[in-house]
Amino acid sequence: MPLARIETRRAWPPEQVRAMMDAVYQSFREALKVPEGDRNVRYVEHRPEHWVTPPNKSDNVTLVEVTMFPGRSLAAKKALYAAIVQRFEALGIAPSDVMIVLNEPLLDNWAVRGGTPASELDLGFSLKV
Repeated sequence: MPLARIETRRAWPPEQVRAMMDAVYQSFREALKVPEGDRNVRYVEHRPEHWVTPPNKSDNVTLVEVTMFPGRSLAAKKALYAAIVQRFEALGIAPSDVMIVLNEPLLDNWAVRGGTPASELDLGFSLKV
């Protein structure tokens, strides 16, 4: 059940936004083996004056923050990074403009399925990827 937030410092057309959201979801499916339909991707646009970036970044700078259950291997995380960067590059966003940050709160810190801690549930999929 990864949660993703894509943040940009420019406005994109709706079809580009949808393609970016799909790119992140497909990367989750490929690299993390999340179940089909396990989709929670948000998109946020910032005005350029509200996001100061290093001079080596273009106006296409994009941050992808992922919050997910802990347990995935470094290999799975690297596969996720590569998949997102590759898919974004196909959409016209240079790899040097993509930043990805993973957050992995303990299962005790996730209230799901009506407020039950995820640590007390059979999640229905493996985190050992």
